[in-house]
Amino acid sequence: MNAKRRKEITSCLESIADQLTRLQELKEDERDYLDNVPENLQSSEHYEKSDKLYYELEGAIESLENAVDELEEATNN
Repeated sequence: MNAKRRKEITSCLESIADQLTRLQELKEDERDYLDNVPENLQSSEHYEKSDKLYYELEGAIESLENAVDELEEATNN
């Protein structure tokens, strides 16, 4: 890989890292919301959707982190 492409990939990785931080914040906001829903509403459709979103965010974040790790490894070799 040439230096120009390596630099472009590094720039993309920095951008992804910023977005990952924001996604992690949103995930934590969703967790806080879920933790504060009254017990009698925890079986509502809205709660179920929020719970699903939380776990989908968690999976997406993990996938992005793995992709970043792989790209970092590729650009360091």
